[in-house]
Amino acid sequence: MTQNAMTDSGLQFEVTHEDKETHARTGRVTTPHGSFETPVFMPVGTQGTVKTLTPKDLSDCGAEIILGNTYHLYVRPGMEIIQQFKGLHPFMAWQKPVLTDSGGYQVFSLSRLRKITEEGVSFHSHADGREIFLSPELVMEIQQTIGSDIAMIFDDCPPPTKDEKRVRDSLEITLRWALRAKKHHQARLSGAACNNPGQALFGIVQGGSFLNLRKESLERTVEIGFDGYALGGLCVGENKEETQAVFEQICPMLPREKPRYLMGIGTPLDFLEGVAGGADMFDCVNPTRYGRNGTAFTSKGLIVVRNGKYAADEQPLDETCDCYVCTHFSRAYLRHLFNASEILGPKLVSWHNVHFFVNFVKAIRQSIKENRFSEFRKNFINQFDLNCR
Repeated sequence: MTQNAMTDSGLQFEVTHEDKETHARTGRVTTPHGSFETPVFMPVGTQGTVKTLTPKDLSDCGAEIILGNTYHLYVRPGMEIIQQFKGLHPFMAWQKPVLTDSGGYQVFSLSRLRKITEEGVSFHSHADGREIFLSPELVMEIQQTIGSDIAMIFDDCPPPTKDEKRVRDSLEITLRWALRAKKHHQARLSGAACNNPGQALFGIVQGGSFLNLRKESLERTVEIGFDGYALGGLCVGENKEETQAVFEQICPMLPREKPRYLMGIGTPLDFLEGVAGGADMFDCVNPTRYGRNGTAFTSKGLIVVRNGKYAADEQPLDETCDCYVCTHFSRAYLRHLFNASEILGPKLVSWHNVHFFVNFVKAIRQSIKENRFSEFRKNFINQFDLNCR
């Protein structure tokens, strides 16, 4: 089964296979910097780098698309430098697709004192304390200078709360900002300051844990019309059952003919549930965040390689993994690197984790193609332990 959907931008999406028992599906997204298959995991390169890894490392791990962050790149190095290099791709020497987050989550997570108005958000930079103002229009301009293949609208990401009015207010301003963002984005695509005239724009569905608000946000966001759609405001403090309900009920309602992006969810178990709900794209900082702290994701669960019990362990991190780290180094050596405060330790465990996440989602993709996703999902859940060992 194949269905093509050419959007208003340079992005093309086709659904290539659909699971008979769940909403899981495979697809292919084509962008100005190449194509990638879905479901896909996007390593997070917030500041123009996936921490500790080079672009070659990422390619060797199998990464097909990475994520950058609008807010962080705006603060450092700044748009003047990015423009000098004609975009993020040449600046960081990455030739494959890039998606940029809008910075809405960073405004929520990094700034205690912020002022949200109809025009935008005022807050202080986490880097140097200077006052920053971001509007839906400016966020579009920043992302066009960055030249990402997929840009996100600027949204208001509310904190986890049972205050339905607070969440509705957030939903309403996000929708008004979305309309402004789309108009400004379209008006500037052919301009000299845009480093990727084929850049796609995704809308973001908000609504917190209120399914009625999620459905309303989805319907009104689709009415505006975007090249793809994301579920935002997940895994920011709500309980697991609420997140699961959004996966199960809202994700399948997103337009079938457009890419579906679950923003920021963080574990392999989350990916399985998201894919079962029909999601196509995932990102998370966990592979490198855990890797820098000496914790590895494996097919059986989490391993804290710093633990003393691995001091003489000759096994690789994961006997089922064929990455560079697992085919060359023992747990004992990796523990030694952390114990000796050697930089190579965080790099190698981060490398393994990125490889694990990218190829885990690739394995999900293959199971869907072979009509055995439910079996794959069940088997992985039964053997994977999130408790650290």
